[in-house]
Amino acid sequence: MLFLGLTLPFVFQLNETALNVGDVASRDILAPFAHSFESALLTEQQRQQAVQQVTLVYTPADPSIGRRQLELLQATLAYITSVRADSYASTEQKLADLSMLENIYLQQASATAILGLSDTRWQTVQQEAIVVLEQVMRNTIRFEQLGSARRNVPAVVNFSLSEEQAALVADLASAFVAPNSVFDEQATELARQEARDKVKPVMRFYIADEAIIQHGQVISEVDLEALQAYGLVQTSGRLDNIGGSAVLTFLAAAFFVLYFYRNPTLAYHLRALTLLFLMFGLFFLGGRVIIPGHTVIPYIYPLIAYSLTVSMLWGGELAMVSVLPLALLTCYGLPNPLELTLFYTISSLFGVLVLRSGRRLVLFFWAALAAALAGILLVIAYRISQPSTDWIGLVTLAMAIGFNAGISASLSILLMFFLSQVMGQVTAMQLIELSRPDHPLVKFMLQNAPGTYQHSLQVAALAEQAAERIGADALLVRVGAIYHDAGKASNPGFFIENQLAGDLNPHHNIEPATGAVTIIRHVADGLELAQKYHLPLQIQAFIVEHHGTLLTRYQYIRAVEAAGGDESLVNVNLFRYPGPRPQTRETALLMLADGCEARVRADRPKDENELREVIRSVIDDRVKNRQMDDTTLTIKDLDTIVDAFAVSLRGVYHPRIQYPTLDRTAAPPASSSSAPSGNTP
Repeated sequence: MLFLGLTLPFVFQLNETALNVGDVASRDILAPFAHSFESALLTEQQRQQAVQQVTLVYTPADPSIGRRQLELLQATLAYITSVRADSYASTEQKLADLSMLENIYLQQASATAILGLSDTRWQTVQQEAIVVLEQVMRNTIRFEQLGSARRNVPAVVNFSLSEEQAALVADLASAFVAPNSVFDEQATELARQEARDKVKPVMRFYIADEAIIQHGQVISEVDLEALQAYGLVQTSGRLDNIGGSAVLTFLAAAFFVLYFYRNPTLAYHLRALTLLFLMFGLFFLGGRVIIPGHTVIPYIYPLIAYSLTVSMLWGGELAMVSVLPLALLTCYGLPNPLELTLFYTISSLFGVLVLRSGRRLVLFFWAALAAALAGILLVIAYRISQPSTDWIGLVTLAMAIGFNAGISASLSILLMFFLSQVMGQVTAMQLIELSRPDHPLVKFMLQNAPGTYQHSLQVAALAEQAAERIGADALLVRVGAIYHDAGKASNPGFFIENQLAGDLNPHHNIEPATGAVTIIRHVADGLELAQKYHLPLQIQAFIVEHHGTLLTRYQYIRAVEAAGGDESLVNVNLFRYPGPRPQTRETALLMLADGCEARVRADRPKDENELREVIRSVIDDRVKNRQMDDTTLTIKDLDTIVDAFAVSLRGVYHPRIQYPTLDRTAAPPASSSSAPSGNTP
């Protein structure tokens, strides 16, 4: 019966004409046997209905937004107060000044009323506006609720105020009411997915000779699904090899589209995406040309090299995801397609998992070994139960698989170095090579600016520890930190870490602006050296971004002092680094580590509390100066960085503990025959 149940559908398939959705059945079509099956269409319909019933999820009210809006209101009120207090300006001039407010538009009548208030009444209006805004922003306000929230502001104003004052308070406060709760796409999608998962599969059941389609009935998608479940319909005739290949190609393309839709980072880099698909196509075409008609060659073809190379250049996830469609397309229509597909897929997965970041060449050996063992075991599992299998054939295939793994590992190393140069990307192995102390640029730094080199090593260790904690690329940060101050080696005497004790500081005898130019110049000099020694673009980014657009504060303060303390007489742009600001978490980490290391070295905090205060002040200063705006660092990341820096710097500068004072008037214990020896911590 089981055999009949499996063969009857194919018999009926030969006797049926092609049917499609919307066609009219020319006769009754009966179920040849009792059968139950899951209706994917009906299941999906119920899942879609469940998804549509899920309410949108919004984030809780963000108090930081309320604080920010309150600060903007306070700044605006302070500006209005200064305009009111300007005794030299006419009323028209004051009205013009008020019209220049950026965060609020005051109508002529409101501005005139503000100028006409007494100081006491204006003070009352200010205080009430702050109170009203704070009260309103404590509520959850979504974007679509913004208008309603602003219209409700007058109802919150204190009734003891006059109508004129209340109107001014409402105008001032409502202008700064902003949404503090946004649509949470991730949580909403999670709720939708949970709703989908709760829907149980919809099962359909037919008994023998029950009508699936009746004569004259218009065929729906659900009807067609039932016919396909019985194998009683051909939607487009028999698919030949070309049609099957086209369908499989479409599925592979859709697979990649969906993957890059969910992971769009690589999709934005056209060169990398082009190289990825070019390599995918070359491995596919090579397999289709080389493999057919051979017995052993399929197990020698180095398709594993594709996954290892992709893992090194773009990460293990993409390698493991993309090798499956490559294996399917390569093995479609070949003898033993399932075995070959699994062989390529499983071998590649084991290789990628063992290779990991590929920081050492020996990892490629272990990856090749893992891929070979996985492939050999898979082939044995498939062939050992076949009567035609002989041990000589298995040994031959095992040797072919071992050769395949070795060739794949070697080929992936060559491809990795070639493609990384084309993309301007740096690999883990290149980073390790760049971190070696015998690199020409490192030797140049060590010979010309040993103090800078030691400073760079300390900053590298500091930034690396923080990078590991927040999940950034620790190796990239460490290598970037080693080279970030390379430009100082071109003019080492102008930097304090290269000056010997007692040496005259050259900055004391030159104009502050000239000194600033010399200091800032180390960025351009570093970039020039990096290009001369062919450092990758990702390392060059550390050189040009580690100071962002900050000021050379020492020279700037000297210039201000020389100008009698009047900052308006000093051109601040002469003392500002050209930037750009840090663009990645890694370069931002270097900026923070560089500043914290220098500040702690200068201030020498006495205990860990002072150490943390120094670190926090440096980080807050960089954030205040908007140096972190172009990165993805979060507040949580910054807190983690503070902890990491504190631990690392405490180990380097080891703040002293406060020892109790020895009372020398008391007699020493009898057992204290000698003073303790050793270094004071």
